[in-house]
Amino acid sequence: MSTSSELCFQPATVIARLLRDRDLSVVELVDAFLSRIDERNAHSKAYISVTKDAARRAAAEADTRLGRGEAGSIFLGIPFGSKDLIDIKGVLTTGGSAVLHDNVATEDAAVIDRMNAIGAVSLGKTNLHEFAYGTTGENAVYGTAVNAYDGTRLACGSSSGSAAAVAHGLAAFALGTDTGGSVRVPAVMNGLVGLKPTFGRLSLKGVIPFCWSLDHLGLITRTIDDCAALFEACAAADAGKAPPAGTERSGPGDSADRSLAGLRVGIPDRFYFERTDPEILAAAENAVRLLEQSGATVSKVSLPDARHARTASLTIQMPEALSFHSRYLEDRGHLYSEDLRAGLALGQYILAEHYIRAKRLVNQYRAGMRDVFADVDVILTPATPIPAPKIGTVKVAMDGVEEAVGNALTRFTTFFNMTGHPAVTFATEMHSLGLPIGVQLIGRYFEERVILKVAAVLAERAGPIPLPDLR
Repeated sequence: MSTSSELCFQPATVIARLLRDRDLSVVELVDAFLSRIDERNAHSKAYISVTKDAARRAAAEADTRLGRGEAGSIFLGIPFGSKDLIDIKGVLTTGGSAVLHDNVATEDAAVIDRMNAIGAVSLGKTNLHEFAYGTTGENAVYGTAVNAYDGTRLACGSSSGSAAAVAHGLAAFALGTDTGGSVRVPAVMNGLVGLKPTFGRLSLKGVIPFCWSLDHLGLITRTIDDCAALFEACAAADAGKAPPAGTERSGPGDSADRSLAGLRVGIPDRFYFERTDPEILAAAENAVRLLEQSGATVSKVSLPDARHARTASLTIQMPEALSFHSRYLEDRGHLYSEDLRAGLALGQYILAEHYIRAKRLVNQYRAGMRDVFADVDVILTPATPIPAPKIGTVKVAMDGVEEAVGNALTRFTTFFNMTGHPAVTFATEMHSLGLPIGVQLIGRYFEERVILKVAAVLAERAGPIPLPDLR
């Protein structure tokens, strides 16, 4: 690499080769990222806390392991950031809120145990929408993470800092959570890859919950290859855990080649292509053509009616969020933001009957998706209906219909948290506004490898999008 700045924008898989060949030490690598954080974090608002001393100690240990020729994960020595809901022993976990200003973790989250096992180097805790309650990423306490392609626009959230850290060259990859699109939306908005695995596939032990029924641990990476490798490294911890009976299935993604011959791609016949920016629609249509050129068969499919999915999701989210936060409300209620306090208050007025009806609707959605996946292997939708909005945007209008900006951002992602299917988003093109736009791929339960293979083929055919100009 000609400069340390260029190094910080390389895929993790490329950096790993430099480390293995000893063209670069982990200490040098980590110092390059820490220097860039010093220079850029005040603008990007990516990190809430940076653990420099711990990172340098971990870097020295990783260099020792590499020097011994230790054969391990390609992530040995690779620096990453973690959404500040994820516990790291001895480090403050704030949830992006003043409420937890004194909450120092006493144990590592399960995913951090996994990162330690593979030798990845933690740089610190990344910013987020307070307690993950929102998709804009706006945070009055720690600042609002900004989009890498346009600093006047949102990085989006709630895993805003995780996406901003990777997009601004402040981490090689990042961990986040996704309850309605909170990994997938900020990833694609910043030209990255966001994976929400099958519900329960990656452990949430040691992660502050927002909604137990819908929360997923997610991954944000620079490339599809990075994402596939990171997923394998994370999922290896659960290698002995068999999927539920009836969910096992091999698919065309099980092979290593790039052919999509025999793959059946479903395109929703309603909802997912409505009230959407024309350039985003065109990008999705181009993605369909590229898949067909790669040998896939494309057909229209009827997904369960998702018009009420967000309402049902909120009916589940708010009582569950209230259940967690009730422990803090009496003594620290004044420290919550006004919008989160209002949401928690709403949770008090949702009847058990409403909650149960919403959960039954989720079961109907899942049953409907089983029928859909009997006929197709993968579903493609636009990732979002709009490009990254300006900071402070409250509402957006498409085709004469106005909606809250957070509702718009998650309109195509929320449904798949309710069904629990694996989904990945990634940028395939640039909008005329100079912003990344892209698609979402959804697969059967436990078929992350299939959607990642399809994503790799599509990304290769679409070509890389330009890096942000962050001079």
